[in-house]
Amino acid sequence: MRLDDELVAPLRAVAERFALPKVRALHLPPREAVQAARRAGRGEFCLLELDDGTPGAAYVMLDDDHEALLLGHGAEALAGADALALAWAALGALSRWLVERAGLEVPRGGDPWGRPAPLPGEHLGMVGLFTPMVAPLLEAGLRLTVLELQPELAGRRDALTVTLDPAALQDCRRIVCTATTLINGSLEALLPHLRHAHHLALLGPSAGCLPDALFARGVTQIGGRWITDPAGAIDAVRAGRGLGEVSRKFAFSRDDWPGCPALLERL
Repeated sequence: MRLDDELVAPLRAVAERFALPKVRALHLPPREAVQAARRAGRGEFCLLELDDGTPGAAYVMLDDDHEALLLGHGAEALAGADALALAWAALGALSRWLVERAGLEVPRGGDPWGRPAPLPGEHLGMVGLFTPMVAPLLEAGLRLTVLELQPELAGRRDALTVTLDPAALQDCRRIVCTATTLINGSLEALLPHLRHAHHLALLGPSAGCLPDALFARGVTQIGGRWITDPAGAIDAVRAGRGLGEVSRKFAFSRDDWPGCPALLERL
């Protein structure tokens, strides 16, 4: 089964026994915020709201995506839609709905590189450039190889290598990977190159899905932002602001995740 299908399958199993909430609205950042983010080489958030108020966030990656959402899938057009028929924001919202109703405690985010902390000289891998992480890692004496899609970023400077070749990560035992790879469909093809890592963290707002299939394929941690103020998050997205003040970091590890069958039994 394809990874995308495996990630949706647990929610389909829930839908066979319980009525899942429908979509209330899709909240989008303003066009200017998306365009500014694209010029800066990053994405913006959208927020899908279920009819019970449960939120789910995902990236709006490109201007074309944003235009398509505005023209055909705005808040009013999606109201009442089957959330399972939609994309990643809905998957995140439905996953959160299941976690909350099963009464599962959501752990706060920890060190994305795992424990014990990496030692100087250790070779770390990164899929997607997590810019705020880079300088502290290099200052701590670590080697870092970053896999990127943008050719203009490729090159080597001292202990930092930016490459377009996923094979360059094969000797990294700790890897942090952007959850945007779930959105653009590249993760499944990348995983064979990452299989030697004993710690593989998938991070970002799109990592809010149920992680059983990811953990089965070698991911050891998923992490993102857990929205603590849904109404504030809607206002932030529609204003083009970040979610930092209306959310907290969370992380689930493969060792402490109970599994979807256990959550279903709790219902």
